[in-house]
Amino acid sequence: MNLNKADIFFTAGKASQLPGKLDLSMPQIAMCGRSNVGKSSMINKLLNRKSLARVSGEPGKTITVNAYNVDDTIYLVDLPGYGYAKRSFDDREKWKQFIEKYFSLDANILFLLLIDLKVGLTKDDDVMLQYLVDSELPFAIVTTKSDKLNKTNREKCIENILSHKGIPADTAIIPFSSKTGEGVKDVWEIIEEFCEFVKNAQQEQEEN
Repeated sequence: MNLNKADIFFTAGKASQLPGKLDLSMPQIAMCGRSNVGKSSMINKLLNRKSLARVSGEPGKTITVNAYNVDDTIYLVDLPGYGYAKRSFDDREKWKQFIEKYFSLDANILFLLLIDLKVGLTKDDDVMLQYLVDSELPFAIVTTKSDKLNKTNREKCIENILSHKGIPADTAIIPFSSKTGEGVKDVWEIIEEFCEFVKNAQQEQEEN
């Protein structure tokens, strides 16, 4: 996969605009998490770019779904963040409609649930986690901003997440830092495994 061939492909400002131009047969890697958890920064780091994905200076301000086409092989999808307290009722309803529409797409989607390692799982994270588990959707957990903790606090925070009762035992949990690059290789390995799974499933379907 040529990471130099990556660019913004599609932006949806309303739920009715989904799926839009998206090729639903192509694997999608969807970043979900609370506002300001580091979704855009993670996309930039994964693609070794500085500002391909726009990092908002005001959490919760922008409610859009942004899809990045990587070498015509996968989409990296930045979903609008949840849980920002200052959002209006209309904005929260708009977010809900967006998420419900996106989650209902008949597509090959791997969800990466981003959790701020220092903050841990919030109530909103719990709701998203439970939805992913109940819906039997493929997902992994990425703990962002790992560089902001010393070794002792880091290990404690990771253990708190590992011991969370709502997380299935076989769930991949990857510490990540958009500053140091920690976790980049591990995230790409998860993505590549998912892409291979989708490819095999599609080939099997064609043969049948």
